[in-house]
Amino acid sequence: MKKLNHIKSCLLLVLLATAAFMQSGCKKDATSSSKGTPVITSIRNYVAHPGDSLLSSVGTGQWVVISGKNLKGALAINFDGVKGSFNDAWFSDTSAIALIPAVIAFPTVPSDKLNTIQYITNHGQTTFSFPIVAPAPTISGVSNEDANPGDSVKINGLSFFFVKSVIYGGINITNFKSSNDGTSISLAVPAGITQTGGIVSVETKSGKAATVYSIHNLVNGVLNNYDNINNFSWGSGTSNSAASYPGNTGYYGIMKASNVPAGDGSWWNDGRSINTNSAQWIPQANMKDTLSHYVLKFEISVTKPWTNGSIQIVKDYSWTYSALYHPWKTSTGATVPFTTKGWQTVTIPLSNFVDSKGFPAPTLSDLLGSAGAGAINVTFTNDGSSTVQNFEAAIDNIRVVRIK
Repeated sequence: MKKLNHIKSCLLLVLLATAAFMQSGCKKDATSSSKGTPVITSIRNYVAHPGDSLLSSVGTGQWVVISGKNLKGALAINFDGVKGSFNDAWFSDTSAIALIPAVIAFPTVPSDKLNTIQYITNHGQTTFSFPIVAPAPTISGVSNEDANPGDSVKINGLSFFFVKSVIYGGINITNFKSSNDGTSISLAVPAGITQTGGIVSVETKSGKAATVYSIHNLVNGVLNNYDNINNFSWGSGTSNSAASYPGNTGYYGIMKASNVPAGDGSWWNDGRSINTNSAQWIPQANMKDTLSHYVLKFEISVTKPWTNGSIQIVKDYSWTYSALYHPWKTSTGATVPFTTKGWQTVTIPLSNFVDSKGFPAPTLSDLLGSAGAGAINVTFTNDGSSTVQNFEAAIDNIRVVRIK
């Protein structure tokens, strides 16, 4: 028995010694992996196989895999001098995952930073030369789609770098200015845009973007503009005064409300609504399109701070589906007093018209009826918890626009 116990004791000692040796080896390996200058050998696409392939260039907002050695312990990964996003916990000594910044101001990048990936760790750094290119541009909208000739407007979007040409309302623009971050192009509205307007397009070295719809279109899809298409029936006041709301194009409606108690939905009182006669929202031939193809647009001008209450929009006095517009309310629920600098365009997707449970209409026919026509009711209600002291907004050019 003693001999057996002695053998067991020896085996235990051997196991403990082996474990200690392995731990020592692991510690040595871990230590060695966190030392030495980092080295980058290649950049790979961060997608599942078979897309996991070597890249010859990358663009902004793209996830990539950096291959090399001594990559653990990353403190910063800079693309063209701009910090990328990463989590070192995901890294191995030979592989690192990073998100290239969505916005890189390419025209302002110093020449020694251009087309470089700078990898900084707690044990050294390296710079890897690699093409980082501006992606093709995208257009998200125009600040005011019905501004007067000579007025300043912005084309909003992304990647407006190295711009080769700009078309606005179907007219070539030679005098424009791109923002340093590539998110906007400023220009003066040219003379000569027709009543049906024209598209907006931006061409850069990386590609071209163009709107499907025409801006300054005072005919197609217009439900009411108080001028050449005047379907206004009753409710708010109207005016064409440039003194009250500078930058107007003809007549517009003025919605007003004062001392409206919390929870007051009496939208029909005190000029708090714009109600039209029946108009065609969507051509009947297009009623099988999805809601995502269309948006409701109008121009708005707000000179007095708006901090409570909502504009609620419905069709034919039916509250089955409605859309709310309250630009003073941030995504976090905070209140930021809302005013505009002149007129600006509001875009509300038709998918934002939802029922009492927050669900959009299944089809255009469910929202608009099979004919795709009817009145529009733009109303002001106090859906907040405090009294609305004063509300005033000018609205013009109510229209439905196909965006794709």
